Amino acid sequence: MKEKLAFLIFILILAPILAVAGQIEGTIEGFNCVVQGKVCPVGKEDSMAALEEVFVVLTADEKVYCLPNVDRAILARHLRDRVRVTGEISKKFKSINATKLEVWDRDCWKKTWSKEEEAELRMWLELGLIMN
Repeated sequence: MKEKLAFLIFILILAPILAVAGQIEGTIEGFNCVVQGKVCPVGKEDSMAALEEVFVVLTADEKVYCLPNVDRAILARHLRDRVRVTGEISKKFKSINATKLEVWDRDCWKKTWSKEEEAELRMWLELGLIMN
């Protein structure tokens, strides 16, 4: 019992250090392009984009963040776009568990995806209320 309590206290103390709520800004890029220096797609229409299996956010100071809970199709749609991602940032794994994705459009940020909206759509699909 004492061991479980000690473990829970350890997790509660350590959790804020490993992940913090925040935002990152950068551009959506292909992982191979950024990390391995491979050929980069010039835009979402470039056939090289199909070869990228993972997309990341590259910040202005060249930090790379993975977005493990955002579908590849959504990220591919915004390849090379300026984005702002809100969520829990993991310092240990250089990733962000996104709750919202916004894209810079002319003079303002436009929300293009949110965890909440995706969950709602999934619910409607499971209930059979969204059909072709």
